[in-house]
Amino acid sequence: MKNLIAIVGMAGSGKSIATDYLVKKGYQNIYFGGVIYKRMREENIEITPDSQKEFRENLRKEYGMGAVASLLLPEIKKAHASGNTVLDGLYSWDEYLILEKEFGQKLKMIGVVCDRKIRYKRIAVRKDRPFQYEDIVKRDLAEIENSAKGGPIAYADYYIFNNGSLDDYYRRLDEILKHIEEHEGEE
Repeated sequence: MKNLIAIVGMAGSGKSIATDYLVKKGYQNIYFGGVIYKRMREENIEITPDSQKEFRENLRKEYGMGAVASLLLPEIKKAHASGNTVLDGLYSWDEYLILEKEFGQKLKMIGVVCDRKIRYKRIAVRKDRPFQYEDIVKRDLAEIENSAKGGPIAYADYYIFNNGSLDDYYRRLDEILKHIEEHEGEE
């Protein structure tokens, strides 16, 4: 059976660590945020924290809260048909519902969580897409209030608590993968 795993969590929680690890294990990666960046570039919109937020919210106003999953569904189906697939950054409850309707119990969600202060420190120093404190607070609140991001995190099948070392993180991720493989097809 081919695995379909969605990685969920707030910005800076460590979703990309899990995604990168799965890609190294042969998973295909579909990055939900890529739809936003691609469309912003196509429309010649400068990519800033505020413009991302506005663009995301306008896209969801136009296409509904499940916009990104709907736009990516053909790509997800194609990838999953050909092998193990990781979905990086599923945001909203509506996106989850779209994928759950299409894939049912084949879809597994891994929630990556860590203390907010740790996330904010990590985000401030990361090389790709760093945020200032005020910007990440605004983004967190917008994602919770306007994107219904909390639902998929709260409803995840598995959790990685990312306050510790990378070794602990990978050890937990390996436990989850083993459990998924041992219990494939069960509900």
